[in-house]
Amino acid sequence: MIINKPDLEKIKNIRNIQTLKNIRNIRITNTNKEYSGIDTIPTGHASEKLIDACLVLEGGAFRGMYSQGFTDALMRKDYNFSCVIGTSAGALCGINYVSGQIGRGARTNLKYRHDSRYVGARAFLHDRSPVDVTFLTEDRGIYEPLDEERFYRPEQRFVAVAANCLTGEATYFEKGKCSDILKAVQASATMPFISRMVMIDDVPYLDGGASCKIPYQWAIDQGYKKIIVIRTRDITFRKPDKLISQALTFYRKYPEFAESLAHSSIDYNRQCDEIEELHAQGRLFRFAPTKPVTVSRIESDMEKLGELYWLGYDDCMIYLDELEEYLSRAE
Repeated sequence: MIINKPDLEKIKNIRNIQTLKNIRNIRITNTNKEYSGIDTIPTGHASEKLIDACLVLEGGAFRGMYSQGFTDALMRKDYNFSCVIGTSAGALCGINYVSGQIGRGARTNLKYRHDSRYVGARAFLHDRSPVDVTFLTEDRGIYEPLDEERFYRPEQRFVAVAANCLTGEATYFEKGKCSDILKAVQASATMPFISRMVMIDDVPYLDGGASCKIPYQWAIDQGYKKIIVIRTRDITFRKPDKLISQALTFYRKYPEFAESLAHSSIDYNRQCDEIEELHAQGRLFRFAPTKPVTVSRIESDMEKLGELYWLGYDDCMIYLDELEEYLSRAE
């Protein structure tokens, strides 16, 4: 079914959940290069009540739309966790979760994906990266600025994972304990082989996924009894189990980082297996897309991105009872 632009005004005024579900199943002619259902994304602010638990967010570039949908649903249902840690797109998603701004991350991505200041030539000129993540964190006239007052409150911990290019190891930058947490998020969300290194306190950093794609072990080491992991791939997905050999040549001046990046897919598969074991043991609670994700890292199809957002949102709503049972379970 095709809906022309004049009919979109009718959609904008519809708010009941059943109608929204119907809208998601309609392919809409989109000449403005933004998601046709942009005005169906929920709004508002999360409550300030915190639950003692750690939320762990996997990266995956634009596959992070799944996490954005999931965390928006969490906020709307009053599940605000006291600690959030994310890698790459997970760190970007975590910013909006900690600031309590429901729908902010989704609206920004679904409206500005084709703005070259964010993704494209102007982004590269500004930040030497095909995706300029500062577009999401700085007030540059974007859809809605970050609520920095709430984001920087000390009550809720926030950690971004970036790879130290000198040691190849993961660095866990925590809000309030590092010199610039937003710069750390920028480093966490860079793209190896394409983005330039981000300097923090005279140390070069790159994509956190090069050293730790899913930082659940950090949460365990910190002593959290309740850990919620949000994946951006279905539970059966594994990367090709091989060495990324080009990293050893491309980053030969940074041999420790090159080695870490070269083995990152192998390490990722090990993490996926461990997460499933820990989930089965009840040590953590893992959520993952209920169907395979076909969105690419820098996906340009706005309807696919919108659909992935709603998949995350709906998956959260489906499994809220199981999450509540896990959180209330005695240790």
